[in-house]
Amino acid sequence: MERTELKETPKPLLSHITELMHRLRTVAIVLAITFLVFFALGVTTVRFAGYIVPVPYPSIYNSISDNTIRFFINHELPSGLKLININPFDPLFASFYASFYLSLFITVPVIVKEIWGFVSPGLYRHERRLLRYTVLPAFALFAAGSAFAYFIIVPFMMKFVLIYTQMLGVEPTLSLRAFVNTVISLMMVTGIAFEYPLVMSILTYIGVVAAQSWKRNWRWGILGAFIIAWMISPGTTGGVIETVIGLILSGLYFVGVAVSYTIQRKKSELGKR
Repeated sequence: MERTELKETPKPLLSHITELMHRLRTVAIVLAITFLVFFALGVTTVRFAGYIVPVPYPSIYNSISDNTIRFFINHELPSGLKLININPFDPLFASFYASFYLSLFITVPVIVKEIWGFVSPGLYRHERRLLRYTVLPAFALFAAGSAFAYFIIVPFMMKFVLIYTQMLGVEPTLSLRAFVNTVISLMMVTGIAFEYPLVMSILTYIGVVAAQSWKRNWRWGILGAFIIAWMISPGTTGGVIETVIGLILSGLYFVGVAVSYTIQRKKSELGKR
């Protein structure tokens, strides 16, 4: 039976630490390389043999991260809200934020691969299959959360700030560093928050929490959803965005309950064979 399958021979603690440091070094190197690519390289196009070919070239003032910031400004900043540079190095820090977000997003497959390579020798065969069924949902949920932040939370928050400052008779300005940090931070944390049902499903799959427990404690699940919404929301919209995020995460909680029941039923069917 799969449950009685032997795991790999245990290694000494020092060997585990050495392997972990090696994998962390690999992740750090890939992160550093991709960071430098986004921070220090721009992309232009040339025509070659009748085809338009993208060609990278060294550029700090027109790098990929700079173009990402310009994209955010053109699509997320409402008309009337002005960006200002408060500190001399704010544009540089803004480029750092954008480069780090892009490099982290690109490096996620490497991070998952290295983490899985480290922990998989200690898992049973059916537990190793878990990666196969979670990678795509994890990316999809993170992308959905980031898109929700980009298309809903950030525009609503920016318009709210603009209207409120105008009502107070204050010049509606925002520092470049604060703007980029807000956009990227909200996209990251909202993407992570949308992993709610996936975490529930994994806990049920590995036998930590039964599906009946998720259903029985749904009130706590909704409370947790609104606590997460309160933690990740910008806090400048009078509770509107917090409520919307809380309702969406509550819906995702019940999706997690349904998926957990499906997983538990399939595991029960396999156990009877």
